Amino acid sequence: MEPTLALAMELIGRASVTPDDAGCQTHIAGLLSAAGFHTESLVFGEVTNLWARHGTSAPLVVFLGHTDVVPPGPLADWTTPPFVPAIRDGMLYGRGAADMKGAVAAFVQALIGFVHRHPGHPGSVGLLLTSDEEGPAVNGTIQVLKTLASRGESIDYCLVGEPSCQATLGDTVKNGRRGSLNGELVIHGVQGHVAYPERADNPITRFAPALQSLVSMAWDQGSADFPPTRLQFSHIEAGTGADNVIPGRLRALFNLRYGPATPADVLRARIEEVLAAHKLRYTLTWRLSGEPFLSTDGPLKAALAASILAETGHAPHYSTGGGTSDGRFVAPFGAQVLEFGPPNGSIHKVNEAVSVDDLARLTRIYQGTLERIWAL
Repeated sequence: MEPTLALAMELIGRASVTPDDAGCQTHIAGLLSAAGFHTESLVFGEVTNLWARHGTSAPLVVFLGHTDVVPPGPLADWTTPPFVPAIRDGMLYGRGAADMKGAVAAFVQALIGFVHRHPGHPGSVGLLLTSDEEGPAVNGTIQVLKTLASRGESIDYCLVGEPSCQATLGDTVKNGRRGSLNGELVIHGVQGHVAYPERADNPITRFAPALQSLVSMAWDQGSADFPPTRLQFSHIEAGTGADNVIPGRLRALFNLRYGPATPADVLRARIEEVLAAHKLRYTLTWRLSGEPFLSTDGPLKAALAASILAETGHAPHYSTGGGTSDGRFVAPFGAQVLEFGPPNGSIHKVNEAVSVDDLARLTRIYQGTLERIWAL
């Protein structure tokens, strides 16, 4: 069996739902150690992280990924069990196939192939894996980066294996990401009987006009590299479950995905201005998941584009759209960060899948990228 496919199937067979790594990293560490890599497990809380490096000099090129997956949902909805890898019609099925155990397997085989062909390569190559990318992302990649920084290890180029492509392998590279700002809003009212509304203060009707103002607001026009800022409410709850009780509070969760055109502190101020203008009594808690970043032209971008062109015959489109990734933690340390992986049409869905052919092609693209950075 083709090595990347075999490894992807091995990883899919491990139910590594966040933050449980289920032994994925131990298996990978064994493969890389046998190929001459220095490997170490860095555990923070319940999160397992793997750092592997070959070479000691700069520049340091790192593949970044995660071994954790989201829960599979109702098992009955899957054609085959989510943690039993299955191949049908040229596709490998299983939770994590596309996000991102397929890319992790390609990373590993590309690194092994690279050091086998170039044992005395210039610079260094590395792999950073976490079991907490799909979760809070508190004890994962960011903690490893802090540890590396304390030891004087600095990443120069980082390729993240997130599923970046839209329709076919090679059509899209993420050269940046929007920032993500989360808010938990509580509107305070006064509980009472629905027959005596004058004795209560309904937070639902209080909040409704402010909600309309917020969702209809144009935050900015975006920029050449980033789409406009978008606000989405993801959860609203209120009430006691009885139809004759005015609730005493309303709780809402929302998220803003934004670019450099409107910084996070400006977004916070504008939302608080709207709430104040509607004379609401509220508590608002903010959580910044990551600032926007954009990687400009450089050796990694040129090497990846050339490898994609050589393998697929076409040049990729560059985008900053979509969700966040752990690349947001690497960019502030000064590294050039790009994201490239398989098509993302099935990620987080039932019957998640990746093309078997794409796994082999992805491995060649990753290894070719390493070779082209140094023109080996």
